[in-house]
Amino acid sequence: MAVFERDEITVDGVPLIPRGSNIYIMLNKPRGFVTTRRDERGRKTVMSLVEDAGVSVFPVGRLDINSEGLLILTNDGGFAYAIAHPSRGKLKTYEVHVRGEAAKAVNMLRDPLTIDSHIVQASAVKLLDCFKDGGILSVSIYEGRNRQIRKMCACCGLGVISLKRVSIGMLELGSLKLGEWRYLTEEELKLLNDS
Repeated sequence: MAVFERDEITVDGVPLIPRGSNIYIMLNKPRGFVTTRRDERGRKTVMSLVEDAGVSVFPVGRLDINSEGLLILTNDGGFAYAIAHPSRGKLKTYEVHVRGEAAKAVNMLRDPLTIDSHIVQASAVKLLDCFKDGGILSVSIYEGRNRQIRKMCACCGLGVISLKRVSIGMLELGSLKLGEWRYLTEEELKLLNDS
């Protein structure tokens, strides 16, 4: 006889989660999926990527349909609030492939910008690579207004080719493949809570 507290029970290699347990998932969201539980327009949602998790979860925060990268899903509302709410100050870092004069735009992106009647400012902006018609930037923000980084780039004369979230606080996406998910470890949960 199996005992949940002592034995790990799996179905097709996925651990079975005891009813009432909180779970925490890291997903490497691909483009083309909306970050919601259901979509009234019939688009693919991130929920289809984690339907084999064994328990109902919801996304923490958002990544727009054309963005990819680190997304957390959970069934723990208090945890979700602590991670997603801007008042909690979780730094989110994105790798942004842009077209336009990337090197010239770095300083402009560091300055306060007005977007949709709100003043926003990146916490950090670094030029990771520069080429003839664009570059790759690392942009870190605390807030996450609707399409904020895309709009910031547009204000500075840049077009976004691709945008990928690579970290939340000290939690990094690492080598998780696009479209795949895994449970967060106790150590990673501690990193998220401490950062």
